Amino acid sequence: MKKLFDIAGKVALVTGGSRGIGEMIATGYVENGAKVYISSRKKAACDALAAKLSQRGQCISLPHDLGTMAGIEGLAKDLAAREPRLDILVNNAGASWGAPIEDYPEAGWVKVVDLNLKSVFFTTQKLLPLLRAAASAQSPARVVNVASVNGITPPEWETFAYSSSKAGCIMLTRHLAKRLAPDHILVNAISPGPFESQMMAEMLKTHGEAIRAKNPLHRIGSPEDIAGVAIFLASRAGAYTTGANIPCDGGLAEV
Repeated sequence: MKKLFDIAGKVALVTGGSRGIGEMIATGYVENGAKVYISSRKKAACDALAAKLSQRGQCISLPHDLGTMAGIEGLAKDLAAREPRLDILVNNAGASWGAPIEDYPEAGWVKVVDLNLKSVFFTTQKLLPLLRAAASAQSPARVVNVASVNGITPPEWETFAYSSSKAGCIMLTRHLAKRLAPDHILVNAISPGPFESQMMAEMLKTHGEAIRAKNPLHRIGSPEDIAGVAIFLASRAGAYTTGANIPCDGGLAEV
C-alpha cells in the first residue's frame, strides 16, 4: 500500500509535452522517477524543457509534428530506436480554433480535429508494439488521453472543432479501452478545466475573474492538480481503472 503511486523506473512519452498541461504532467512524472520523453512540434521549446527537467531526473526531447501521419510515424520510429518498451503514453498534443459560426473555416476545423482526435488514435496505434512489450496482467501499460471539460459540457465560446474533438476523444478512450483490455493496456482520459497554459492565456487575461467566479472551487488548476491525476492513472493505484474519463476541473462540469 505504501507504493501505490510509485512510477519510478517507468518509461513515459508525453506528446505536446513542451508547455502547458503536457509540461505539468511531464514534470510530475520526471520528479517521481519516470524516464520521460517529451514531444512537440517546436524543437527549440522541446529541447529547452528537456534540458531543464533533466536537472531533476530523466527527460529526453523527441520533437515531431503530430498533426501529420509522417510526424506520428517518425515519433514511433525514434522512440522504438531508443526503448524496447513504453509503459505510459500520454496523448496531450492539441490545438484550438475560435471563430463565429458564420465564418468558421474548414482549415481550422481540419487542423483541430486532426491533432485532437485523429492523432490520438494513430499515435496509440503506431506505439502499440512498445505498449504491448511493457504490458502484463500484473503491471498493465497505460494510455492517458487528455480531453477537456469542453468535451463534457458545451463552452460559451465559439470553439466548435475543439469541443467536438474533445468529446470524440472521450468516446475514443472508451472504445480503445474495451479493445485493448485483453492486451493488458489500460486507456483512460483526463478532462481538464481551466489551467495556466498558453492555450488559455488570452482567455484568462480577459475573462480570468469570471472564470474563477464560475468555478465551484473559485480557482484555476495548478500543476499538482493535473499531475496528480496523471500519476494515479500511471501507477499501481490506477491498475483497475480503464475506460474512465476523470474531470480535473474544480467541479466545473459536475456542479
